[in-house]
Amino acid sequence: MGERYTKQRIYDFLKENNISYEVLEHEAVFTMEEMDAAGITQKGTVCKNMFMRDYKGKNHFLLTVPEEKHVDLRALAEYIGSSKLSFGSAERLDKYLGLTQGSVSPLGLLNNEDKSVVMIFDRDLVGNEEVGVHPNDNTATIWLKFSDLKKIIEEHGNEIVFAKFTE
Repeated sequence: MGERYTKQRIYDFLKENNISYEVLEHEAVFTMEEMDAAGITQKGTVCKNMFMRDYKGKNHFLLTVPEEKHVDLRALAEYIGSSKLSFGSAERLDKYLGLTQGSVSPLGLLNNEDKSVVMIFDRDLVGNEEVGVHPNDNTATIWLKFSDLKKIIEEHGNEIVFAKFTE
């Protein structure tokens, strides 16, 4: 893996690409409950991100949904035509996205050099003017337009799937 997209490299990337964003620095958070307690979720739609793999570990997926959504993994697997889905290990997370647990973000796809990880967005994020994601580090949350986040991933070359998740 080449030079990883760390927090500062993400900020630099966004500036270089004229993508408007705001940053909220905070204590390290590992769960949505910790983000709620820190007041981070009051600004806008905070995204919950999950790194998944199929049963044989050949295919990997990154799910991004609004924090309040419940994800039915069985229904999602059926929707995307995959075998049973489970969470990817810390080793796989590092190998494919260059991230650690608690810091999972769609921006981690910038570290996915072979573009093998499929991005799955909840359809309800489309059109959102402010979504909050980690800049590949759980000590900050950045706020940007969903359209900009989608464009970053499209230009990087990872496949994007839109799915509808339950409330």
